[in-house]
Amino acid sequence: MTELPSARGAEVGRRIGVGLMYGLWKPRVLGAWRVPASGPVIFAVNHSHNIDGPMVMGVAPRPTHFLIKKEAFIGPLDPFLLGIGQVKVDRDTTDRTAITQALGILADGGVLGIFPEGTRGEGDFASLRAGLAYFAVRSGALIVPVAVLGSSDKPGRLIKELPPLRSRVDVVFGEPFEAGDGSGRRTRKALDEATGRIQKQLAAHLENARRLTGR
Repeated sequence: MTELPSARGAEVGRRIGVGLMYGLWKPRVLGAWRVPASGPVIFAVNHSHNIDGPMVMGVAPRPTHFLIKKEAFIGPLDPFLLGIGQVKVDRDTTDRTAITQALGILADGGVLGIFPEGTRGEGDFASLRAGLAYFAVRSGALIVPVAVLGSSDKPGRLIKELPPLRSRVDVVFGEPFEAGDGSGRRTRKALDEATGRIQKQLAAHLENARRLTGR
């Protein structure tokens, strides 16, 4: 039986994230009240910078278990990320362990964080992988779109891989929505249709978030 990532660990991760993100940058969080207070939720986060995941972990109102590529689990980061309840994913194969863990988190009423674009890019939700639709339709979890804006505007002076220290990063949480059509179907066609619906919702949220923040 696959052991589920620790919910307590994710709460510890959230507290660490709060200290780090608010200590190093100036997050402005909009719409956090939209996140359901309980029950399974999937955060669908745009991905343009390495700090996007930790930023969402630190500012979200609930502890989050992110699906993270296995390449990030190197050296001391491996036990640390596992300890704070994150999910290691092998993107080159159908990772049954990661899938089981992700579905288990949702079945327990937890929050799963996903970068639906699969890899870091423009952060505009232009190309979605089917994984998000699969988890949403299979679990019945609500999807909350999350836009992180300002993390990749310009590199920092001290550490080029990070945004400038004390710069403002906006995190905008959108309206929760269901990915499925209510039929409960999990066929390839149903997942393709769900992916199309998700993409429209996420793109609309990103546009709205940019308008709200002026970014």
